[in-house]
Amino acid sequence: MPTPDTTDPALLSIDGAIATITLNRPAAFNAIDLPIAKKLEQFGAEVEGNDNIRVLVIEGAGRAFCAGGDLQTIGAAVEANDVNSVVGELLKHYHAFIATLRRMPKLVLASVHGSAAGAGLSLAFVADLCIAAEDARFTPAYAKIGVSPDGGGTVGLAASVGPRRALQIFLAEDSFSAAQAYDWGLVAKVVPALELKAATREFAFRLAQNAPAGLAATKALIHRAPTTPIQAQLDAERDAIIDCMHTDEFRIAVKKFTSKSK
Repeated sequence: MPTPDTTDPALLSIDGAIATITLNRPAAFNAIDLPIAKKLEQFGAEVEGNDNIRVLVIEGAGRAFCAGGDLQTIGAAVEANDVNSVVGELLKHYHAFIATLRRMPKLVLASVHGSAAGAGLSLAFVADLCIAAEDARFTPAYAKIGVSPDGGGTVGLAASVGPRRALQIFLAEDSFSAAQAYDWGLVAKVVPALELKAATREFAFRLAQNAPAGLAATKALIHRAPTTPIQAQLDAERDAIIDCMHTDEFRIAVKKFTSKSK
């Protein structure tokens, strides 16, 4: 995985329709502290506002994807009896980033190697899709320190595996492998560690082939489905597909299809 020289806590690169955010605190296993949370919030807004981007990849520099919340910061806040202020400020910015990932009309792909623990596990699974190296290890971690999940952990994971499996993962699993995550439907692809970068690029490119309107509508519909009454969901499906049919991409695709069938 990349180990950039810059000291910025996170990096953003854009290549055509694919943007990449790299968590860049390798010495701290990319743990989330206030500076990285603020940088991620900034980058999330930039990606959301860029109409050329269709897919956002999130990766970690160094030996891990993300070790979760920065326990040095949190431990100091506990000692100073200042948890409300410190953790509240950290999560204000970090949760703004997470909300943007779910809201933005682009597919978010987490590319996980090494450890994804605590908030790192939550980030991997609040993304729309996840690709993982065979050496990836997912560690809920919250129960070990007597706290509940954050960073969208109860959003993405529970929506993917259901409440019973989510409770099992957060309260009764010390850690689990990429293969187990794949079996549970949390990971879309598992690849050899040395192939992760290329496989992530290939997967992101495949996702980016989707027309923007169809991609955005599909993401929005799927994320709202569990909490939307059936008639409202069907109405939303109707409105979305009609909107998509007004795009140039749809007209070209239909013309191509109908000309073949003649």
